Amino acid sequence: MALTSLGIFMAMMDSMIVTTASGAIGRQFGLDVVRLQWVLNAYNITIAALLLLGVAIGDRIGRRRTYILALGLFTLGSAACALSVSFAWLLAGRIVQGVGACAMTPMSMTILTSATPASKRGGALGIWSGVGGLALVVGPALGGLITASLSWQWIFWINVPIGLAGMILAHYKLPESRVPASRIDPFDAVLVVAASGLVVWALSEAPNVAMRLPAGVAGLASVLAAVAFVTRQRGKDHSLLPLRLFSSKALSGGVAATFLLYAAMYGVVFFLPQYLHAALGLGTLSAGLGLLPWTGAFAVLSPFAGRLVDHYGERNMALAGMAMQVVGYASLAAAVLFGGWYWLLAVLLVLSGAGLALAGPALQKGVLGSVEPMLMGKASGVFNMFRQLGGAAGTALSVIAFRLAAGTFAAGFGSVLVLSAVLSALGLLAALCLHRSH
Repeated sequence: MALTSLGIFMAMMDSMIVTTASGAIGRQFGLDVVRLQWVLNAYNITIAALLLLGVAIGDRIGRRRTYILALGLFTLGSAACALSVSFAWLLAGRIVQGVGACAMTPMSMTILTSATPASKRGGALGIWSGVGGLALVVGPALGGLITASLSWQWIFWINVPIGLAGMILAHYKLPESRVPASRIDPFDAVLVVAASGLVVWALSEAPNVAMRLPAGVAGLASVLAAVAFVTRQRGKDHSLLPLRLFSSKALSGGVAATFLLYAAMYGVVFFLPQYLHAALGLGTLSAGLGLLPWTGAFAVLSPFAGRLVDHYGERNMALAGMAMQVVGYASLAAAVLFGGWYWLLAVLLVLSGAGLALAGPALQKGVLGSVEPMLMGKASGVFNMFRQLGGAAGTALSVIAFRLAAGTFAAGFGSVLVLSAVLSALGLLAALCLHRSH
């Protein structure tokens, strides 16, 4: 449990810790909000684009071996980010981190799930999610503290000793496992990377007037790559993405709900620390601590939410969690637009965090429980791929919503929250497809 949870902890930590350091990074490199989003999206897009490859490699050479190699790449990328002297160098380091995380997260989830009885899987995944939630709590506050007292580079240095220790312990303590797998087709790999990466790049560049034509071309290319990839997967015995997975209504609905859940969350994550700093006048550390009602509720409730999922069923808990997200984000939008008192924001952030805690493990269990054990690694890869794609797409869409809202920072952030409420409502509809287990 500890060693597999380390993967999600480090991956979530580095998706969150940069949020409170983004202001300092932007000032050092002279970035506007469109460029600044790439500190998050270079990482998230890389993970999403390479997740299926990471799962395929894990099935082929062994899940423990892949997990250890992934930890090593993530640690190397962290050191590169810490040593960066330009924005391009920083993005290169974030991409290397993403290459490591693309296998680190699904391998940790698969190793844990395969070692846990089905009757206790919801609780185990709840703890796993709770550790990710702890990273959400620690990340923004720690990022604010480190940036305020040292420099933003140190948010990456802290990964190096943790990653090295994790590699050594995983080598000696985790069991090895693999499943029959065929040769990885290089052309299929190129297509899935293009399909998942180009669409988010196109969304991210859409607000930039000078880049709208290239963004349109990239969006069209991503659609063509996706069609070609799906066509090539049909009829293959050992495909990179078995299309029969999506014959399950529960898996398809759970994956769609997961995409929308994290799209809504990451848009808020990107702008909330900046809102607390720019509109409410909080310092870097205070802005990080200001996220605690949201992330703290998620971290504290996730382990208990897993038990509720086991008892009441993944469909019921996913619907309850998504409904809380809708109410929370819509109420936050109203609060921001009509005053922005922090005490009111804190209460509503707790509601949103609790909804995320319920929906996360429910969707995980719903997706992984809809396939036979042999396909669990693939299902884990699909789940995590769409989770990361949701985060990257949500960040890009939130920047578009922010830019379209003329006026104050509060008005822009209010538009982002309205978008997140709409995305959560669509996720609520998708979660209706999960099995009625109770």
